[in-house]
Amino acid sequence: MNDLSSRLFEFAVNCIEFSKTVTITKEIEVVIYQLSKSCTSPGANYEESQASSSKADFRNKVFISLKEMREANYWLRICKRLKLGNDNRIDQLIDESEQLKKILGSIVSKIQH
Repeated sequence: MNDLSSRLFEFAVNCIEFSKTVTITKEIEVVIYQLSKSCTSPGANYEESQASSSKADFRNKVFISLKEMREANYWLRICKRLKLGNDNRIDQLIDESEQLKKILGSIVSKIQH
């Protein structure tokens, strides 16, 4: 597993661990569900990109990872605004999602269409 794969994996696990600290109400259930989906998707799509059939396929899978990371960042910011879960952990997760967005965006921008 390369460094980016490891970071994406750890990000997903840490988000899921964070979600376990959130008190679930009917309204918050949707937020945590969306966070769980969007935080695990970047790593899964990046893993798929490692076996892509072409440069275009690779770019597309990494682009999906970027889009999902942007969504995860959105849900994390909602959690922070609503003061859900462990506040120290949420700041770390938001920071990591920002860094991962930059890395994934850089990969996408360097690959020609």
